[in-house]
Amino acid sequence: MSAKQTHMRHAVVIGAGIGGLCSAARMCASGFSVTVLERQADPGGKVRTLPSESGAVDAGPTVLTLRHIFDDVFANLDERLDDHIELHKLPIIARHFWPDGTKLDLHDRLDANRKAIKEFAGPEAEAEFMRFNAETKALFVALSPTMMEKPQPSPVDLATTFLRHPALLGAMAPMQSLRGKLAHRFSDPRLAQLFNRYATYVGGLPHQSPALLSLIWQAEAAGVWSVKGGMQSLPKALEALCKRHGARFQYDTEVTSVSCEDGHVKGVEYNGGTTIETDLVIFNGDPRALAKGALGPDVTGVAQQTLNTPRSLSAVVWSFDAVPRGLDLEHHNVFFTDPSSPEFEELQAGLFPRQQSIYVCAQDRGPVMQKSPGVRERFEIIQNAPPLGTGPAPDMEFQICQTRTFDVLRRFDLTFDPLPGQANLTRPADFEALFPESSGSLYGQSPHGLTAALKRPRARTSIKGLYLVGGGTHPGAGLPMAALSARHAVETIMQDQTSPSTSRPTAMPGGMSTGSATIRAGQSR
Repeated sequence: MSAKQTHMRHAVVIGAGIGGLCSAARMCASGFSVTVLERQADPGGKVRTLPSESGAVDAGPTVLTLRHIFDDVFANLDERLDDHIELHKLPIIARHFWPDGTKLDLHDRLDANRKAIKEFAGPEAEAEFMRFNAETKALFVALSPTMMEKPQPSPVDLATTFLRHPALLGAMAPMQSLRGKLAHRFSDPRLAQLFNRYATYVGGLPHQSPALLSLIWQAEAAGVWSVKGGMQSLPKALEALCKRHGARFQYDTEVTSVSCEDGHVKGVEYNGGTTIETDLVIFNGDPRALAKGALGPDVTGVAQQTLNTPRSLSAVVWSFDAVPRGLDLEHHNVFFTDPSSPEFEELQAGLFPRQQSIYVCAQDRGPVMQKSPGVRERFEIIQNAPPLGTGPAPDMEFQICQTRTFDVLRRFDLTFDPLPGQANLTRPADFEALFPESSGSLYGQSPHGLTAALKRPRARTSIKGLYLVGGGTHPGAGLPMAALSARHAVETIMQDQTSPSTSRPTAMPGGMSTGSATIRAGQSR
């Protein structure tokens, strides 16, 4: 072993989701040896797939936004994202359908959106959209550096931002929900309905989420990219990046405990007794799992707020291949209910709505991926669902889910042959099994309330050497935010580094053992 290897600090990353993979890459760039432990057989976490005759079908996120965050992960190791995955910017962000037969495409260019909205709803709606776009852009520009990109934002940071830019207070609409704000911004209820949907992107309900979430529009307006080969190409590229720079990966590895001594991390145990001794652990999972004791009694004091805050939404997800008939689809498609539908009130009541908006991703459609009629294509269909709760579970039997999805789409003149089966369906209970102690929630704790963003767990925990990343931590849900949480964690780790003379012995890169023995680095510091 070289002297350099002997003195490298060792970090264990629990979970190979996007937050864990980006953390591993950044730790490699910072000179650490890294071992990643993942309970599933593949990297990706919520970026997952199901098999089909046409190839792997996405069963999680479907596109990439804010790609500069991922460019930065690769650039940190002197590599380029474009050298490892093929991205295609979508000229049409999404195609939207309503029951009255109207249709609206949103584009990647402001002038195209302005024209489309004018043709869709008239000159008044065009003017309303332009004002909405300007105020959300101002919010996004002001709050990105002070909130999203800051590892430890505070109410003082938020207040300071609005003192410097008082005109933004009206755009923020602090006393209004997202639904309330949009009802005042758009006279056409269809446009209010369209932008209300952004609350669900982070697991929220429009009538309970802060108006501030309107700025999510700017993340999409900045560009939406599809990934050739499906979204799984992204975690695979990140895994390969980490491996090229020395990281070790162990799959089918269930971490059962994180052990601590005197308030410091001292190791992890997995698969019923194998241990790695380390003083640095990055946890990429739902923080609530720590508070609930899923990783042992030593870390139950972490993220205690997650035990008492409501959970964000879950979903019903279909992943399948079939021959589509009827409508001309884009990569992203949204089928809305009537704007007066009580879908969100039913979700709030813990019900699976009888009628709700449906998202359809045509995975094989896009600027360079046009399919011929009569050919099987891959589809992911997503509907909102309540998380698992303490009360009776909503009625979500297979036949009910199938009826409430495909009967609705049939009324829009969209059919699939054949219809997907039970193996193609993922429900809240399945997500709970995949991501323990999440209650099936896909976005961590609820975004409801003005200060919800400030109440998320942060990277630094009360236990020295234990850090959190992922969509359940600050700055929030979604692939770019999970990747950004990794940057926050590694920056925090570097700030917290102690003198080498006070560090404990650490495991060798990728070190593991059988039974209860531990493999250590050859030298202590």
